[in-house]
Amino acid sequence: GRQLCLSDYLPYDVVNRPLRVQEEYKRKPGETDFGTTYRRDYNLHKIQPVTLVRPLERKHIKGGKLDTIPTYQDDYRSWEVQRREPNKLGHSYHPPTEKFGNSTTFQDDFVPRELNPRQSFKPPGVAKLSDVPFNGVTNHRSSYIAHQLEPKFVRPKEEYKPSSQPFEDLTTHRNDFKGLIGEFTKSCKPEYTKVGSNAHFDGCTEFRDRFQPWSVSLPEARKIRDYVPPPGNMDLHSTSHLDYVPHVICPVAPIRPVSYGRRSNVPFQGNTTMKEDFQAWASCRQEIIRRHQEIPKPTGKFDGLTTFRSHYIPHEINPVQSFKPLRVVVPSSARFEDETMYRTEYTPKKQEICPANYPSPPGYVFVDTDSRGHKFFRRVTPEINTFSQSNGNHIPKEVAVTS
Repeated sequence: GRQLCLSDYLPYDVVNRPLRVQEEYKRKPGETDFGTTYRRDYNLHKIQPVTLVRPLERKHIKGGKLDTIPTYQDDYRSWEVQRREPNKLGHSYHPPTEKFGNSTTFQDDFVPRELNPRQSFKPPGVAKLSDVPFNGVTNHRSSYIAHQLEPKFVRPKEEYKPSSQPFEDLTTHRNDFKGLIGEFTKSCKPEYTKVGSNAHFDGCTEFRDRFQPWSVSLPEARKIRDYVPPPGNMDLHSTSHLDYVPHVICPVAPIRPVSYGRRSNVPFQGNTTMKEDFQAWASCRQEIIRRHQEIPKPTGKFDGLTTFRSHYIPHEINPVQSFKPLRVVVPSSARFEDETMYRTEYTPKKQEICPANYPSPPGYVFVDTDSRGHKFFRRVTPEINTFSQSNGNHIPKEVAVTS
């Protein structure tokens, strides 16, 4: 073929692609119509804030000790259960006194034999030495010119000069803090008054009043019918067994061609190029090359003296003087102001007993009982404030509550 030369490759000037200048945005004349179908079809409605249906806070009154017996303790009687004795048989293991002398199948069948290592035909990796002297001249050795270095600049060490002025150790805490004696803060917590009643506790509940024990009968067990075999003999003949006709089928003859073996009395020639060209070399196993120890082992006693121990000079430590002010209370004749907003604005209130705790609340008149068993009461005073009685729950509104 024809050889390529420099005249076949001509250089061309590469020009960058022109950048597209972005057009300046121009606003369209006229006003934008922001009307939507939602604004056109939606009718505004006046919405009032939703009133909270949160129930009033319930006051849980902690009375005296409840001396009652629960149903579980009243109905349950502990039985005297005796501990069952274990039925474990007393088999104690006694190790044999005679030595175990039975041999295993491996010891009987295994015959130790001497191992003969295989001869290695790997050629020895010995480097061939050359008679030509080594030429160690390099470009660096022949071209490098050593120049004399200038002496290194050593910066002189500055000596420490202590200040002649005394140290001013007065802090803002020492200057501004003045200890004042004050009185302990008085507790504005109201006194605890025990609220209790001497009336007898009525243990009747709605569950005890309305629940009636029902007599429960055991479910009837359905009897299983006994299996009765059908009369007569079972006919085990099927349609396939009755209609099937057996046919005589001959085996299919193979279509494989008949192979005629060619036999010859000429001996087989097994020589190959690999066998003729490759000759086995007589090689022996190379011994392990062990390096001699360059550093002799120490014979004398180990001297544990380090450079730090030999060069270290202990100095006496002077503790630093503490400038922390002493915790001394400075007495003062001025009165300590301990008034708080809680003390000035707190008004103690009397704890009232919820009328729902009484079977018939005082100051109320029974009105009616609805279909669900809720009792409604009315105050004797002109103010109307109905409530419902339910296990210590007091609700000032007219709401149906289980009692």
